[in-house]
Amino acid sequence: MTCVAGLGVSGTAVAKVLAGRGERVVVVEAVQGERQLAAASELAGHGVEVRFGAKELPRGVTRLVTTGWAPHHPLVAAAVEAGVEVVGEVELAWRLRPEHAAPWLALTGTNGKTTVVRMLTAMLLAAGRKAVAVGNVGLPVVQAVGEPYDVLAVELSSFQIHWSSSLAPHAAAILNLAPDHLDWHGSMEEYTAAKARLYERAGTVIYNADDPAVARLAAPYRGAVGFTLRVPRPGQLGVVEDLLVDRAFVADPVEAAEELATLDDVRPFAPHNVANALAAAALARSVGVPSEAVRQGLRDFVPDPHRMTHVERVAEVDYVDDSKATNPHAAAAALSAYPSIVWIAGGQLKGADVEELVRQAAPRLRGAVLLGVDRGRIAEALARHAPNVPVVDIADQDTGVMDRVVTEAARLATPGDTVLLSPAGASLDMFANYPARGEAFARAVRGLGRRT
Repeated sequence: MTCVAGLGVSGTAVAKVLAGRGERVVVVEAVQGERQLAAASELAGHGVEVRFGAKELPRGVTRLVTTGWAPHHPLVAAAVEAGVEVVGEVELAWRLRPEHAAPWLALTGTNGKTTVVRMLTAMLLAAGRKAVAVGNVGLPVVQAVGEPYDVLAVELSSFQIHWSSSLAPHAAAILNLAPDHLDWHGSMEEYTAAKARLYERAGTVIYNADDPAVARLAAPYRGAVGFTLRVPRPGQLGVVEDLLVDRAFVADPVEAAEELATLDDVRPFAPHNVANALAAAALARSVGVPSEAVRQGLRDFVPDPHRMTHVERVAEVDYVDDSKATNPHAAAAALSAYPSIVWIAGGQLKGADVEELVRQAAPRLRGAVLLGVDRGRIAEALARHAPNVPVVDIADQDTGVMDRVVTEAARLATPGDTVLLSPAGASLDMFANYPARGEAFARAVRGLGRRT
């Protein structure tokens, strides 16, 4: 009997697939909400039992499939102690692949994963491949492996990789590394080790040559392909003047380079997004995608919301929603993209350090408006590294707080500035999620525009 831990999208998909294969399946779920009850009712029609609030491993379980639960979770720990095999949904999907299955192009990183997997999928589609984004975004992998795709573009979190032991993608990329999810992994070393496992059985290792931590992880692998914002060396993709070029997947990497796209093809334009485009291009080129499809894919790509999304221009000031920046590393990328910024920041820092973020951003800051539970730590860093930057502290946590935040940011901004919501922290102290935070910001900006 298989026990599935969690009744989310992936857990529900796992239960259906295994039940369809004739296996006995029981799902355990802690939350008994409306969505969970509806999912349980649906699964009952597939012969799957759902147990709410179960604190012990069901009797007779021979395998536990987790959809992101940490190793220290009592149920997972009990399974390990009892000698029950624990696998993740991604590992299960890998084992269930049919003969002659579609190759996996897998990627991970602290930031940029969804953007890269969307860019990659657009490139594959432009090349005429039947492809889909799966994993941490889009379709659950366990569902996709049963469909007739040519290629799977697989976004993986550190949680998913941790529970994968035999995964061997055609190509694997690590985009960047910065402290995140340390509460789940226990330390930066364990977090890094989880990411590094993606390289162990990959056919082609692709790495960010501008990120020293990632470059170290790729160093042991012969023939690893780097991507860089600098002029590329043989075996790398990079930038020459305003061109994205390939010196890896060409006949003669020493003497030749192939133009893939221009900087104008990258939207929204920012240094970190150019790196995203190069990572996606490297993965696409590993399965023979031609340069013209790389360029067309970048042109077809539509960025997901709340990632450096331009909301509106009001009184010659641009307002940008980057609510997806839920850690300092992500916020640093957005802050580097604009020359003169009124920064809206704060939320749950999850133990992350903001000193280096603030020190690097200080010359670009014209003002800051802080909100959320950990705003005091950002204020302290601003006092040390940007003492002349005016700071507004918003202590309120009611539903109308973003109206006051945007009003204060507009007061600090002058023509030519960018008011940037790039919080560097999670949103759950005040909002349902980061999209809700971004949507509140956009509504407040549009309200400001109507008042101006």
